[in-house]
Amino acid sequence: MSEKINNQANVLRHGNKVSSIELLKQKLNMPKNLSPNFGEIVSVETNIIKATGLSPSVGDVVWLIRSDDSRTEGIVIATHKEIFSISPFSFTEGFKSGDRVTIAKEGLRIPVGEELLGRVINPLGMPLDDQGILQTMQTTPIINAPISALKRGLIDEVFSVGVKSIDSLLTCGKGQKMGIFAGSGVGKSTLMGMIVKGSQAPIKVVALIGERGREVPEFIHKNLNNDLSNTILVVATSDDSPLMRKYGAFSAMAIAEYFKSLGNDVLFIMDSVTRFAMAQREIGLALGEPPTSKGYPPSVLALLPQLMERAGKEEGKGSITAFFTVLVEGDDLSDPIADQSRSILDGHIVLDRSLTDFGIYPPINILNSASRIMNDIIAEEHKLAARKFRRMQALLKENEVLIRIGSYHKGNDAELDEAIDKKIVIEEFLGQDENTQVDFTESVMQMINIANNSVM
Repeated sequence: MSEKINNQANVLRHGNKVSSIELLKQKLNMPKNLSPNFGEIVSVETNIIKATGLSPSVGDVVWLIRSDDSRTEGIVIATHKEIFSISPFSFTEGFKSGDRVTIAKEGLRIPVGEELLGRVINPLGMPLDDQGILQTMQTTPIINAPISALKRGLIDEVFSVGVKSIDSLLTCGKGQKMGIFAGSGVGKSTLMGMIVKGSQAPIKVVALIGERGREVPEFIHKNLNNDLSNTILVVATSDDSPLMRKYGAFSAMAIAEYFKSLGNDVLFIMDSVTRFAMAQREIGLALGEPPTSKGYPPSVLALLPQLMERAGKEEGKGSITAFFTVLVEGDDLSDPIADQSRSILDGHIVLDRSLTDFGIYPPINILNSASRIMNDIIAEEHKLAARKFRRMQALLKENEVLIRIGSYHKGNDAELDEAIDKKIVIEEFLGQDENTQVDFTESVMQMINIANNSVM
C-alpha cells in the first residue's frame, strides 16, 4: 500500500514537472518537442547577473527565469570561461542564485516598417501609446556596423531645419552629424521641437533617452503640437534600467537605418548623449571597468563613435542627418562626453544661458558654434555674408563693456560703428518663435541683407 502511494506521488510530481516545462515553453514561444538548455544564475548584483551552464556569445539575448516562472529578457555583455555576465532589461530585484537562464535568440532585433510612423515605442519595439500592437513582421538587428568609409557619399546638399540662425549661419548638409550642447533648462527640447517641425525630411526618428517621464508627453504635446506624422519616438526614461537606456539609442538608430536603406533622407534626433553615456557608465562600473574622468569607464568613449558613425550619407541609398544633444553639467564644455562628442561630430551648436537673459530664443551662441560642412555646400555670397555677420557679432561681444559704460565714441572704428548700428536688427534676426518655421532661402536672404546693407 505504501509503495503504491509513493508511485502515485512520483507520477504527480513528474506530471507537475512536465506541465511546468510545457508552460515555460509556451511563455518562451518554443516548440513543444524542443527541450531548452538551461543555465543557472550564480550571482545577482545591482545591475549585473552572472550565470553558468551555457556557452552564449556577447550580444545574445537570454531569458532570465525566476522560481515562479516569471521572466525577463537580458543581454550577454561579457563572457569568461564558464561564467557569463548578463545585463537585464528590467531591474535585478526578484532574482536569486539558482534561478534559470536560457538563450532566446542570437542578437537583439527590433520591428521596422511604415507601421512605426506616428508611434511611440520602447527600445524593444513594444508600443507605449494606445494605438495597439505593431502590425509588422519585419525586423532588423539593433547593432549594425557603421557605414564603410569608402561607401559614404559626399555631403553636397543643404538640409534645412527651418531655424533662421542655423540655416543661415550654421548650415547643415544631408548626412551631417551635429551636436547641440547646453546646460539643463536652457532650451534643448524646444530647439529639438523646432527642428522636427521645420525639417522637410520625409522620415523623422526621435530618441528620448534617460529623460524625465513627464517630458515625454510634454515633448509630444508642447514641442510637436501633437503632430507625429512621419515621426517615430523611441523612449527610455530615467527610471528604466541602464540596458534599456543604452539600447534605446541603438534601437532608434537601427530604425533610421532601415528607412535610409529604402532611399529616404531621415532626420535623427537624440536627447541625450549624456544620459546614454551614464547608462553605459553604470554597466561598465558594475562589470569592474576602471573609472576615468568623471567616473566614465573606457567603454563609454568607445561606444560613442559606434553609435554616431552609423549616421551619414551612403552611396546608392538615403541619408541620416543626425542631431545629438549633449547635456553639459554646469555649462562646462570641457566635460569628457562633450569633448569626445565634438571630436566625432561634424559640427556643434552651443546654447548659451546668458542669451536667455536678453530674451533671445533659441539662445544659440553663434561665435561658439560651428558647422564643418557649411562652406562646402553654400554659395559664395552666402559664405561671405555669414563671415561678416559673425565678425559683427564678435566685435559687439569684444567691446560690450566699453559700449555699455559709454567709453566708446563713434568714428574710431568703422566696422564697430556698423555693428553697433545693426545690433538691434541682429538680435531680432537671431530670435525666433518656437511655432514659426522660416524657409531656407528666406533665412539666407535676411542674413545677407543685414550683413551687406546699411541700417537707417
